[in-house]
Amino acid sequence: LLRGADATTTYTFGTHTAKHHFCSQCGIHSYYRPRSHPDNIDVNIRCLDGVQPSDFRFYSFDGQNWEQSVDALRENQRNAQ
Repeated sequence: LLRGADATTTYTFGTHTAKHHFCSQCGIHSYYRPRSHPDNIDVNIRCLDGVQPSDFRFYSFDGQNWEQSVDALRENQRNAQ
């Protein structure tokens, strides 16, 4: 986030660990601190200049089975390194 932090709104739910940040003007979900790794920031790649979604590798994430999905995501990240 280069500018406009004063125009963001933060939403939390459940455990309040994840912090979802939205633009209060247009509503885009620009970035968040995820529950699975709250010391990091996940960024909506559509908010980045000079990159395309096709530049990234995507993994399925089943929110209904959150714990298992986090374990699978972490395993995928270890294998990608």
